[in-house]
Amino acid sequence: MAYSSTIKLVVGDTLPELNFTLKDSNTAAAGKTLDPDDSTTWAAVNLSGSTVRFRIREVGSTSVLSTITATVTSAANGQLTVAFPSGTWTTSGTFEGEIEHTTSGGGIQTVQDLIKFQVRDDFD
Repeated sequence: MAYSSTIKLVVGDTLPELNFTLKDSNTAAAGKTLDPDDSTTWAAVNLSGSTVRFRIREVGSTSVLSTITATVTSAANGQLTVAFPSGTWTTSGTFEGEIEHTTSGGGIQTVQDLIKFQVRDDFD
Protein backbone atom coordinates (compact mmCIF):
# COMPACT_ATOMS: atom_id res chain seq x y z
CA MET A 1 0.00 0.00 0.00
CA ALA A 2 1.47 3.32 -1.02
CA TYR A 3 1.14 6.61 0.83
CA SER A 4 1.39 10.18 -0.33
CA SER A 5 3.77 12.48 1.50
CA THR A 6 2.60 12.91 5.10
CA ILE A 7 0.38 15.94 5.68
CA LYS A 8 1.06 17.47 9.11
CA LEU A 9 -1.86 18.98 11.04
CA VAL A 10 -2.86 20.04 14.54
CA VAL A 11 -5.92 18.88 16.49
CA GLY A 12 -8.84 21.16 15.52
CA ASP A 13 -7.45 22.22 12.12
CA THR A 14 -9.95 22.75 9.29
CA LEU A 15 -7.35 23.70 6.66
CA PRO A 16 -5.79 23.07 4.22
CA GLU A 17 -8.37 22.02 1.68
CA LEU A 18 -7.03 19.15 -0.40
CA ASN A 19 -7.38 19.15 -4.19
CA PHE A 20 -7.32 15.94 -6.21
CA THR A 21 -7.63 14.92 -9.84
CA LEU A 22 -8.85 11.38 -10.45
CA LYS A 23 -7.27 9.74 -13.49
CA ASP A 24 -7.65 6.43 -15.31
CA SER A 25 -4.29 4.68 -15.66
CA ASN A 26 -5.76 2.44 -18.40
CA THR A 27 -6.91 5.24 -20.72
CA ALA A 28 -4.70 7.74 -22.54
CA ALA A 29 -5.42 11.44 -22.22
CA ALA A 30 -6.32 13.23 -25.44
CA GLY A 31 -3.22 13.71 -27.59
CA LYS A 32 -1.05 11.49 -25.33
CA THR A 33 0.40 8.00 -25.65
CA LEU A 34 -0.51 5.95 -22.60
CA ASP A 35 2.42 5.26 -20.29
CA PRO A 36 1.36 3.26 -17.21
CA ASP A 37 4.20 4.83 -15.21
CA ASP A 38 3.44 8.47 -16.15
CA SER A 39 0.21 9.92 -14.72
CA THR A 40 0.48 12.93 -17.05
CA THR A 41 -0.52 10.58 -19.90
CA TRP A 42 -3.66 9.28 -18.15
CA ALA A 43 -7.18 10.49 -18.97
CA ALA A 44 -9.23 12.20 -16.27
CA VAL A 45 -12.12 10.23 -14.78
CA ASN A 46 -15.42 11.92 -15.65
CA LEU A 47 -17.17 12.57 -12.34
CA SER A 48 -20.49 13.74 -13.81
CA GLY A 49 -23.30 12.46 -11.58
CA SER A 50 -20.80 10.88 -9.19
CA THR A 51 -20.31 11.15 -5.46
CA VAL A 52 -16.79 11.18 -4.07
CA ARG A 53 -16.13 10.52 -0.40
CA PHE A 54 -12.98 10.91 1.65
CA ARG A 55 -12.80 8.37 4.49
CA ILE A 56 -10.39 8.70 7.43
CA ARG A 57 -9.22 6.16 9.99
CA GLU A 58 -6.35 5.85 12.44
CA VAL A 59 -3.41 3.83 11.08
CA GLY A 60 -3.75 0.23 12.30
CA SER A 61 -7.51 0.54 12.90
CA THR A 62 -10.40 -0.71 10.81
CA SER A 63 -12.89 1.85 12.21
CA VAL A 64 -13.69 4.79 9.97
CA LEU A 65 -13.59 7.96 12.09
CA SER A 66 -14.89 10.42 9.51
CA THR A 67 -16.48 10.36 6.08
CA ILE A 68 -16.40 13.64 4.17
CA THR A 69 -18.28 14.18 0.91
CA ALA A 70 -15.92 15.92 -1.49
CA THR A 71 -16.91 18.84 -3.69
CA VAL A 72 -16.55 18.04 -7.39
CA THR A 73 -15.02 21.20 -8.85
CA SER A 74 -14.71 20.06 -12.48
CA ALA A 75 -16.54 16.82 -13.30
CA ALA A 76 -15.20 16.49 -16.86
CA ASN A 77 -11.63 16.96 -15.62
CA GLY A 78 -11.92 14.61 -12.62
CA GLN A 79 -11.21 17.41 -10.14
CA LEU A 80 -12.44 17.56 -6.56
CA THR A 81 -11.76 19.30 -3.25
CA VAL A 82 -11.90 17.90 0.27
CA ALA A 83 -12.51 20.39 3.10
CA PHE A 84 -12.21 19.28 6.72
CA PRO A 85 -15.27 20.25 8.75
CA SER A 86 -14.85 21.25 12.39
CA GLY A 87 -14.50 18.11 14.50
CA THR A 88 -12.56 16.07 11.93
CA TRP A 89 -9.25 16.14 13.80
CA THR A 90 -10.13 15.63 17.49
CA THR A 91 -7.14 13.60 18.68
CA SER A 92 -3.45 13.41 17.89
CA GLY A 93 -2.02 10.43 16.06
CA THR A 94 -1.27 9.03 12.63
CA PHE A 95 -4.21 8.68 10.27
CA GLU A 96 -4.84 7.59 6.69
CA GLY A 97 -7.46 8.69 4.21
CA GLU A 98 -8.88 7.08 1.10
CA ILE A 99 -10.86 8.42 -1.83
CA GLU A 100 -13.99 6.46 -2.77
CA HIS A 101 -15.74 7.27 -6.06
CA THR A 102 -19.35 6.17 -6.54
CA THR A 103 -20.70 6.53 -10.09
CA SER A 104 -24.24 7.59 -10.94
CA GLY A 105 -24.95 3.94 -11.74
CA GLY A 106 -23.88 2.83 -8.24
CA GLY A 107 -20.47 1.39 -9.12
CA ILE A 108 -17.76 2.00 -6.53
CA GLN A 109 -14.06 2.43 -7.15
CA THR A 110 -11.59 3.28 -4.40
CA VAL A 111 -8.22 4.86 -5.10
CA GLN A 112 -5.50 2.35 -4.12
CA ASP A 113 -3.02 4.89 -2.71
CA LEU A 114 -3.69 6.40 0.71
CA ILE A 115 -3.12 9.89 2.06
CA LYS A 116 -1.25 9.93 5.37
CA PHE A 117 -1.77 12.50 8.15
CA GLN A 118 0.30 13.19 11.27
CA VAL A 119 -1.78 15.15 13.79
CA ARG A 120 -0.24 16.65 16.94
CA ASP A 121 -2.01 18.08 19.98
CA ASP A 122 -2.94 21.76 20.05
CA PHE A 123 -1.43 24.08 22.69
CA ASP A 124 -4.91 24.79 24.10
